[in-house]
Amino acid sequence: MSPDAATDAATAPSIITAEGAGPHQTDVTIIGAGPCGLFAVFELGLLDLKCHLVDILDRPGGQCAELYPEKPIYDIPAVPVCTGQELTDRLMEQVAPFSPVFHLSQMAEKLEKLEDGTWRLTTDTGTVIDSKVIVIAAGGGSFVPKKPPIPGIDAYEGSSVFYAVRKMEQFRGKKLIVAGGGDSALDWVLNLQPLAESVTLVHRRDEFRAAPDSVNKMRALVAEKKMTLEIAQISGLEGENGQLTGVVFKDKERGEWSVPCDMLLPFYGLTMKLGPVAEFGLNLEQNLIPVDTEKFETSTSGIFAIGDINTYPGKLKLILSGFHEAALMSQAAVRIVHPDKKIRFQYTTSSTDLQQKLGVA
Repeated sequence: MSPDAATDAATAPSIITAEGAGPHQTDVTIIGAGPCGLFAVFELGLLDLKCHLVDILDRPGGQCAELYPEKPIYDIPAVPVCTGQELTDRLMEQVAPFSPVFHLSQMAEKLEKLEDGTWRLTTDTGTVIDSKVIVIAAGGGSFVPKKPPIPGIDAYEGSSVFYAVRKMEQFRGKKLIVAGGGDSALDWVLNLQPLAESVTLVHRRDEFRAAPDSVNKMRALVAEKKMTLEIAQISGLEGENGQLTGVVFKDKERGEWSVPCDMLLPFYGLTMKLGPVAEFGLNLEQNLIPVDTEKFETSTSGIFAIGDINTYPGKLKLILSGFHEAALMSQAAVRIVHPDKKIRFQYTTSSTDLQQKLGVA
């Protein structure tokens, strides 16, 4: 661990954040602290490579922590079900022996190669990190919610208008209006309905893009009068000092009417912006980074891309696919950081050396 790293008491005990602008020295810089970036720390750590991670969010976990911390995930091998936050917590526990250093609430802004072959990454806050290897694990880039064109909505954001659900308890006993017709809108209607005083789903048409099972469950709740479905558009907000009291709906036949509301959750999807990564000089293909399938290296030697940000024939955008990519990437990365070192492949089940690194020997 670099001497300028310190435990951030305001976050989880296992999160180590770096103090000062640097330059910080490490073996590998990982852009993105989502599940793939975190598992890369583990695979690289087994090979004695130290990592710094940069993420625009204020916590590790990527989409899992930001978009669906309490939403169940069913396709993690050997884990029948876990939430996005539980997966993040387990990954953080797994990488703890390797003391990764996090630079959170920062965007990777500039990448340059120094004369000695080292990569220098600079963030939008001025943090500088030098390393032999760069791993881009930024998902689809920076996720920005698609905001509805409602006059004055900015004044309510963060207090009574939310684009993500981080703690379900926050919505207990509230009058909720959920807007949208996709999976996120339907999923949160179903998850929040048992907690809320009332739930109204509003969508511009009586057709939904969500999973049929979710739509059927929603319609059953409407039939049982446990929630309300409005086929309309939102035309305005009512309230003051950041607190909603009502939402105004409209359609051609009924005109405009107001529905009492404590909190509005618009789920109109997300816009993924590649951001400054697009200026790193890499080959791009429809805002994705092409890689080989031997080591998941980009068009530039020493820069790798894993997870949803990359593309190759047969690519599946699954977390488990990103884990596989992280493992193969690590085997190539160690040969860049330690070109003269003999690398011996080992299994954690039988290697005392690896078990000592993990603290289980």
